[in-house]
Amino acid sequence: MNDITPAELKQRQAAGEKPIILDVRETWENEEARIEGSQNIPLGTLPDKISDLEELKDQEIIVHCKGGGRSASAKALLIQHGFSNVRNLLGGFGAYQQL
Repeated sequence: MNDITPAELKQRQAAGEKPIILDVRETWENEEARIEGSQNIPLGTLPDKISDLEELKDQEIIVHCKGGGRSASAKALLIQHGFSNVRNLLGGFGAYQQL
């Protein structure tokens, strides 16, 4: 599945959609500012939390971090564990905030 642009995500949210958004930034980053409805699991703890996400394996999951690097790693990890529909937020939270 292709990654998602901040504009596409904002359009979907404006239309009332509530996609599953996984914020892999550190907890302190999430506490400063966050995308409404996102779930925070820092990248370093993600391997230990994958089993908690098991019921989401076949659903679309949008992962994001500050700029896109950590979320790319998270996307690869989730796909490796059998998640079939993982999309990285291009440009990360920084790009999302600028819209």
